[in-house]
Amino acid sequence: MRRFPAEWEPQSAVMIAWPHRDGDFNNLAEVEDSYCVIAHTISHYQPLIILCRDAVHQQHIEQRLKTSTQTYFIQANYDDIWLRDTTFLTVEEDRQARLLNFRFNGWGNKYPHTADNQLNQQLLQHPIFSDLPCQHIDFVLEGGSIESDGIATLMTTENCLLNPNRNPGYNRFAISRTLENHFGCEKILWLQQNKLAGDDTDAHIDTLARFCSPEIIAYSASENPDDPHYTGLQNLRQQLETFTTASGKPYQLVALPLPAPIVDDENQRLPANYANFLIINHAVLMPVYGDHNDEIALGRIAQCFPERDIIPVPSRPLVHQYGSLHCMTMQFPSSLELTL
Repeated sequence: MRRFPAEWEPQSAVMIAWPHRDGDFNNLAEVEDSYCVIAHTISHYQPLIILCRDAVHQQHIEQRLKTSTQTYFIQANYDDIWLRDTTFLTVEEDRQARLLNFRFNGWGNKYPHTADNQLNQQLLQHPIFSDLPCQHIDFVLEGGSIESDGIATLMTTENCLLNPNRNPGYNRFAISRTLENHFGCEKILWLQQNKLAGDDTDAHIDTLARFCSPEIIAYSASENPDDPHYTGLQNLRQQLETFTTASGKPYQLVALPLPAPIVDDENQRLPANYANFLIINHAVLMPVYGDHNDEIALGRIAQCFPERDIIPVPSRPLVHQYGSLHCMTMQFPSSLELTL
């Protein structure tokens, strides 16, 4: 039977794709500063795989990182750096890990995506991944759009998965069956939830609600009635309150209040949130934005993960390209035997 491991389970590595001058970041130097913090932090706890464009790019990264242990490089072509949505998802079947390669269409054909859709094929040619079993699936799916409790429950949003810009012709029943088939899930928690302002993923679940354990869900919240998100996020909580765990109990819900609005150069709000945290071995990396709610969110996540280090990571530069920590990373479970 297949199972989609939870993020808090032991990991063999985390992978990131380093931003490059041909990408979309206008604030590349600031973004690289954040990447250096993220790379050093992850590699302190476990192996880190860094994708780079070529040998010159790799040399540049190595000079930026200076001393970073447990770091491995793969040179590849990619459009965007949001690996959560473009690279493999990993399932286990009879305790054997398998990579799943879904199609990627630029979040509903919003952006160029030819290289990103072909990225996994490139990775399978590299010694780190070349000996691993992989299943290629003709279905559009991004890792940021689904959450797993590690047992048999997935959580997602109708706004993303039922959007006809992903898999036209698939209704909710057909999509549910597809998820059940590939992830072995027995229960899907469907949220009807609008996206955060500035989010171009059509409401990915990893900006809204995250499993912290099979019994705990942390979610984006607003405590300001004047915030345009206030009513929608109240509705989010009300839906979460109706969900039950595999044992039939209500979830313990942990509110992560949004930071004050962060806007771009055109005064458009960006999708800054605290739900986009990354769980690694023995630690949780939390996005922070220089906001008074940073400490509140850090404290509440610490209560969810009492045995892990909680590490704040400056993420204001990242959100200017509409993503954050979870979006830019992909973890691999320890059952996946990478050749490092």
